[in-house]
Amino acid sequence: MSIQILHACKELIEDAKKSCADLVFKEFCLDILSKACNILNDMEFNQLVVFASELIENKNILEYQPKITVKG
Repeated sequence: MSIQILHACKELIEDAKKSCADLVFKEFCLDILSKACNILNDMEFNQLVVFASELIENKNILEYQPKITVKG
């Protein structure tokens, strides 16, 4: 069950990264982490912290966005 919660938290954080301003995203991450620490075990929580930290530092590329060219 906690693995599913970990994946859900990661998805929430990724979605927030895509759609929120930087300051709002950081606040959202802190809120998710504060709630997740009570639910996840230590290893899973540490994974979530690393995941959120990478996104905050923009080290993780969320999507591949190829350039589309139109030939006409």
